[in-house]
Amino acid sequence: MNEFELKYGCNPNQKPARIYMHDGSELPIKILCGRPGYINFLDAFNSWQLVKELREVLGLPAVTSFKHVSPTSAAVGLKLSEKLKKACFVEDIEGLDDSPLACAYARARGTDRMCSFGDWVALSDVCDVTTAKLIQREVSDGIIAPGYEPEALEILKSKRKGSYNIIEIDPDFIPDPVERKQVYGITFEQGRNNFHIGSELLTNVVTASKELPESARRDLIIALITLKYTQSNSVCYAVDGQAIGVGAGQQSRIHCTRLAGSKADTWFLRQHEKVLNLPFKAGMGRPDRDNVIDGYINRNEEDVCAEGNWQKYFTEQPAPLTDAEIMEYLASIDGVALGSDAFFPFSDNIERAKRSGVKYIAEPGGSIRDDAVIECCDKYGMTMAFTGMRLFHH
Repeated sequence: MNEFELKYGCNPNQKPARIYMHDGSELPIKILCGRPGYINFLDAFNSWQLVKELREVLGLPAVTSFKHVSPTSAAVGLKLSEKLKKACFVEDIEGLDDSPLACAYARARGTDRMCSFGDWVALSDVCDVTTAKLIQREVSDGIIAPGYEPEALEILKSKRKGSYNIIEIDPDFIPDPVERKQVYGITFEQGRNNFHIGSELLTNVVTASKELPESARRDLIIALITLKYTQSNSVCYAVDGQAIGVGAGQQSRIHCTRLAGSKADTWFLRQHEKVLNLPFKAGMGRPDRDNVIDGYINRNEEDVCAEGNWQKYFTEQPAPLTDAEIMEYLASIDGVALGSDAFFPFSDNIERAKRSGVKYIAEPGGSIRDDAVIECCDKYGMTMAFTGMRLFHH
């Protein structure tokens, strides 16, 4: 297959639409189920690059959850604690610990569950049955992977009444080193961003603290590779083998840092004992619980604990999560990694990062205010490496 006709482009009025190889060769994919659309393919090919690169650099199975051409999270296959399993709604899955790929999926899908609603999934490895069972029960648009175990494929084909989008990609495919796109009828051409992200980028430590354990190096690499495929401007918090907060597409870097930090805070607070023990009514689906948990933590449009509201969700009225409890819990967090796709122009980014437990930072450097940023890191005993590499993605 060297061409695939799409129902429409980004929007229903944008016709005709197709994907094809510029040189007339065969597409490096097989569509095993469903009929993916234009945005599906954008998510699929961007997300595949992310997990493929994580797998190659870290040597661990990797998974990402994508929405609107940016990752909500990315993770590698490390076992989950019992508390994290409960926070990610996977404590009931038999054999989870035996499948690193399923652990990576549980982490990636469980990080920002509201943003992952209706996501696109990318797996670095052949999809196994445990991973397929996890994906089966989530609201998702499709998946891309280098292969599927026969039983896993049948499980996934049962989603969405048999219309779930399933793509198999050739893991050995090497894209053209030059890429092109058109805007307003004008063709843009550039070399692909093939810059290798690895531990060598973290050698230029510019702060007084030089501490950078292997776990922090791993998390900084996860953050940087995630940013490589995230719409800019972007900032990413990571810890324990997964991205826990992605701030994408903001015009101001401090807004990226705040957005990603608030997502990281919510991820941490989902593991607070009060949240883990919310008395949900039997039969409430995971998406509804996600909305209620987000409202409970962040006190959104509806006070879910208020009289007249709590009865819709809980068997008894829960005590609110207070400001003091939130501050105390977040103050106990430490060892978080933070990556930025371009330099921090002001130290306010460091101040905000500190509130979410950041201890390790990787950013390109090169701002006229680098000294002020370094000074702020030193004030908090943070370790910061200048990578010298910008990671804009548009």
